[in-house]
Amino acid sequence: MTILITGGAGFIGCHLAKRLLEHGEKIIIVDNFNNYYDPWLKKARIKNLLAGYDFKLCEVDITNFATLNKIFQDNKIDKIFHLAAQAGVRYSLENPFAYHNTNTGGTLHIFELAKNYHVEQIVYASSSSVYGGNAKLPSSENDIISAPLSIYAMTKIATENIAYTYNYLLDCRTMTPRQGVKVPLKIE
Repeated sequence: MTILITGGAGFIGCHLAKRLLEHGEKIIIVDNFNNYYDPWLKKARIKNLLAGYDFKLCEVDITNFATLNKIFQDNKIDKIFHLAAQAGVRYSLENPFAYHNTNTGGTLHIFELAKNYHVEQIVYASSSSVYGGNAKLPSSENDIISAPLSIYAMTKIATENIAYTYNYLLDCRTMTPRQGVKVPLKIE
């Protein structure tokens, strides 16, 4: 099985890659090594955590559809862990287009390529920021998420909707709709 991990140089992505490699999975890591977090730290993390393992590392931005498409063409990808995102709530107020392009556009690229290349499964990571100003704690997956408090949160809600829509349109049954999502469900 070949597993693609977007954002694989991040803390979670790199540890996930290590665990999957320990279990004998074939891994492709995609990361753009942007400078929101120190690129040196991300490269050192990969070098130290994944030393001795055989994996592919692609320094690619998920906003680059053509380059991503080439990765899918050259590899039979069975599963995707989509962890890549432009991080940071405060920075989203200064540079909203980076969040729109990466989080929303990049996620659309990943799901469209998964559809085109018949990927079996996508595991998508969102953010607790989607719960916005909800007064109820702890938050629940059933909470309404219609009041984001940052551009970052807004884009993460949009990406959840992208994931839900592709899941629905491709007749998958692994995701459940959040409250407030008004997409009719097929009941068989």
